[in-house]
Amino acid sequence: MYEVTTIRCVPQFSHTIEPSAFEDTAEMGDRRHKTTNAAGLTREDGGRRTEDEDSGRGGVTGDPVQPAEPPKGGQQMEAPTIAQRDALNKRESGVSASSPMRLRMEQFIKENQEKIVKALEGVDGTRFKTDKWDRPSGGGGITCVLQDGNVFEKAGVNTSVVYGTLPRAAISKMRVNHKALDPDVESLEFFAAGLSLVLHPINPMVPTVHLNYRYFETANSDGSTNAWWFGGGTDLTPSYLFDEDVIAFHRKIKDACDAHDKNYYPRFKQWCDDYFYVKHRGETRGVGGIFFDDLDETEKDQESLFSFVQSCLGAFLPSYLPIVQKRKDLPYSDREKQWQQLRRGRYVEFNLVHDRGTAFGLNTPGARIESILMSLPLTARWQYQHEPEKGSREERLVNVLKKPVDWV
Repeated sequence: MYEVTTIRCVPQFSHTIEPSAFEDTAEMGDRRHKTTNAAGLTREDGGRRTEDEDSGRGGVTGDPVQPAEPPKGGQQMEAPTIAQRDALNKRESGVSASSPMRLRMEQFIKENQEKIVKALEGVDGTRFKTDKWDRPSGGGGITCVLQDGNVFEKAGVNTSVVYGTLPRAAISKMRVNHKALDPDVESLEFFAAGLSLVLHPINPMVPTVHLNYRYFETANSDGSTNAWWFGGGTDLTPSYLFDEDVIAFHRKIKDACDAHDKNYYPRFKQWCDDYFYVKHRGETRGVGGIFFDDLDETEKDQESLFSFVQSCLGAFLPSYLPIVQKRKDLPYSDREKQWQQLRRGRYVEFNLVHDRGTAFGLNTPGARIESILMSLPLTARWQYQHEPEKGSREERLVNVLKKPVDWV
């Protein structure tokens, strides 16, 4: 007799920046930023004059406009935050090739979110639900969710833009990989932006896919860039192995990498296999892809790395949609559906046990739990001491997961 447990997970999607070095500090920095940012506060917010009053644009209706009083005790007016600087730049000049990378990355991920959502709606025949939200300290996000569709059981395509402040402890931790960070300051403003998606199909012959590309930057007190880096990747998690699909997926990614550096694909493919490893099971989460983090000026210049990220994200739809189209209408049995649910259980195990971003979020007071759990499938299954039959397709998949393959 087998003991069988089936769980249906139904979190409502919200924003997330995929598990990474900056996800942890983004949440931590946001809480600090809310208590320290005083720029532009109204009297009710702290007894300070508003920006309109200080600039002579406002005042009570009918009253003469009075010049701003000088700060008392020789205090200087606070400099605008990078969130305020960016909002002003967008309002006055829009976003162009000469804009700060912060604004260019934000525009890039939002444009690609629209493109990906439109393509997935065309495949599924179901509209995504879109939820837009703003952050008080600057930035916000767009969450696009599809659940119980015709092709996808659960799909989320999310963008997130975060402004906040890093405390000294976080800065010291980050300096391990980023020596440009000033170790002598008490805090640094930061910016983080990312696009993250997870697609869980209904048909067990169609693989789950995950993608995330992100940018992180810290700023000096005058608004100039202090340090910056890119991270991201994409990986495939099939329940049933079709070698031609995995080879095609990896080849598209390799082509995108090779256009920038011939060493990128083997290096980042290995990084992916190492990161998405379910230690307690002795197997990888899926058949890999690429994964990278902390790519900064020690790797290449900013424009070159931005171009690389653009190429990688641009390769996603051509690498994944043909697989969906080819496999979504294949017949499958109840036994094959149960195997898919067991494999999704392993997916959940990695995300809840080993993923560092998930672990940090779940232990953070006041964190948005629905955002943290956005990558979990709608349904999953755990079956006591389940072993695939000898010589079966299920056993072959497990063998590949225990010893990753060089697909191209």
